Amino acid sequence: MKHIQRQIELLKQKILNVGGLVEESIANAITAMLNRDAKLAQRVITDDSVIDLMEVEVEEDCLKILALYQPVAADLRFVVAILKINNDLERIGDLARNIAKRVNYLSKSDPIELPFSLREMTTKVQSMVKMSLDALVNGDQSMARQVCVEDDIVDDQRKMIAEHIISLIKKIPERTEYLLKLNSVSKHLERIADMATNIAEDVIYMVEGEIVRHRLKDN
Repeated sequence: MKHIQRQIELLKQKILNVGGLVEESIANAITAMLNRDAKLAQRVITDDSVIDLMEVEVEEDCLKILALYQPVAADLRFVVAILKINNDLERIGDLARNIAKRVNYLSKSDPIELPFSLREMTTKVQSMVKMSLDALVNGDQSMARQVCVEDDIVDDQRKMIAEHIISLIKKIPERTEYLLKLNSVSKHLERIADMATNIAEDVIYMVEGEIVRHRLKDN
């Protein structure tokens, strides 16, 4: 029994390390976009390979625990949740990289003032990722449920940005490519919020043993 608890603690530390790197990638990608910093954006793109390697390592550790210790009850739920959360974190890393890739074009073009809602959205998305990881660390299902609620706010912000960009394309069609890149950034931010919500739902499963995916928004 002591052996499995030790392996679970090591696994928890590893997933938190992945989470820390992913949070840093999001922050750097957003900063690079807001400051038109192509050098910082390139660092995000490079760092994504480190996240990919760590994701594989965590998955292998999960499979070893399942095979060697055959965990049950709370331990089994924890390992299953980490397997899923690990995949979502890797996808968030990919989305941060995708935002960083847009910065190369945006930084070389004359700037257009960003919609205020896009700046708000970056703050909200970063907060959701942090909250989902804090909920994981503390086994806090109420915080996890709050993340799920906030996903609706991000969806609304995304709609506002899309509408604003459509109106700008009509006014300044010569800047269509630039505006579409901004629109793409907002889509990636929305997907990051979706992944944070997935993590929060997996935390609820881990703590309560209840699968809540697709249910929370209906309540």
